[in-house]
Amino acid sequence: MADNNRPAGTPGQTQAAYGADQGQNKLGSWPIGKLLLSMAIPMMLSFFIQALYNFVDSMFVARISENALTAVSLAYPVQNVMMAIGVGTGVGISASVPRAIGRGDMERADRIANSAVFINIIWSVLFAALGFIAARRFYLLQTDIPDIVDGGTTYLRICWGAGFGLFFSMMFERLLVATGYATLAMIAQAAGAVFNIIFDPLLIFGIGPFPRMGIAGAATATVLGQIFAALIALLLNLKKNSNLRFSLSGVLHPDLGCIKQIYSIGFPSMITIGLSSLTGFCINIVLLGYSTTATAVYGIWMKLMNFCFMPAFGLNNALVPILSFNYGKRDRQRVKSAIRIALTIVLVFMLTLTVILEIIPGQLLKLFSASDYMMSIGLVALRICCLSLVFGAATIVMTSSMQSMDHSRYTLIVNLMRQFVILVPAFFLLSFLTHDLNKVWFAVPLSEIVSCCTAIFLYRKMDKDIEAEFSRSGN
Repeated sequence: MADNNRPAGTPGQTQAAYGADQGQNKLGSWPIGKLLLSMAIPMMLSFFIQALYNFVDSMFVARISENALTAVSLAYPVQNVMMAIGVGTGVGISASVPRAIGRGDMERADRIANSAVFINIIWSVLFAALGFIAARRFYLLQTDIPDIVDGGTTYLRICWGAGFGLFFSMMFERLLVATGYATLAMIAQAAGAVFNIIFDPLLIFGIGPFPRMGIAGAATATVLGQIFAALIALLLNLKKNSNLRFSLSGVLHPDLGCIKQIYSIGFPSMITIGLSSLTGFCINIVLLGYSTTATAVYGIWMKLMNFCFMPAFGLNNALVPILSFNYGKRDRQRVKSAIRIALTIVLVFMLTLTVILEIIPGQLLKLFSASDYMMSIGLVALRICCLSLVFGAATIVMTSSMQSMDHSRYTLIVNLMRQFVILVPAFFLLSFLTHDLNKVWFAVPLSEIVSCCTAIFLYRKMDKDIEAEFSRSGN
């Protein structure tokens, strides 16, 4: 493909030979606060834009009908299956590539990147086939309302059928972040988001020369935006990223050891988001016992929650390569400082957002053309659910830290609790005991509080393990 103009060297050549030693690579030399903000701010902005177009997408769909909004809300859990794989692969890349660079193994960094291209090709083909086979069956498991089943099937088939845009945009963006080019990753992600925001109303409502496609237009705008972002990120990697070499031979002959490393690190994130698909399906079953409007409200909350978590996700994407690089170099002081600063920033953000959301839930629901009935459910739901934000964001930072430093098993334990083990039983139990939808929403903050307490306990345990490890190695 291209060699990115990286200086030539022999296989296994040291990091210093490529000009990437601690004194020159900003992951190991910049002050932690400056480094974290320089990488996190572009990622926060790009994630905010990404969340904004998901938010806007639902707003436009709500103007078609409440059934259309419900169809998209019911699709959210299975869309998360693709997201789970993309994020898990991305987290594995974000940790594996800088760790290899930190240890001076540039050849391995190349093999990781090329192997990632191969596995994303496989995922893209798999989901394209799955979209045509399983989309309608998925909807029929939940409802028999024709508008919801037909509209949702169309929406899901398009999103899965062209899923390669999602997989490759996330992969190429993570490769940029992993090698210190967070601003370039922001440009690629923002380009796709802006594309989506522009084309959403044009394709949904048939504005100007564009056909009126309804819910199919929302899906089409989404996948085209993802493909556009993938192309931009690929070009930026080829032209600007001098840390990695891509080759057709490397893609066609993937390194199974590198793939194993990617998923040994990324698997907890994959399980987290993948479980949220099963979780969303189970929770929708509970809420459908009250009304389809309740499921639409839950869909709004999920979009809103993801939007609010963007600061945490942005910090997370900046934090993982920083921790992995400095953990690879056994620099304990920089590791501890990065985690402390990240937690401080994310808690301030989340406290501010919680206060804002407690004040304006009605205005947010009006953005989704909420009926009086939806408003009566949604006001209570949003005010209760937003109490979870502070705890959830703190948990995200701690689990990402554990994941970056060879304690993925701890991350997996917390994520299982947060996404399924506590949350789903809480919804079922509160519904069974109270038969009151307003009380059922307390399952959301309850799950986040318990998971956060567990994360604190395991993080302290990991901290002692790392301190002992670094002491043995003389750091």
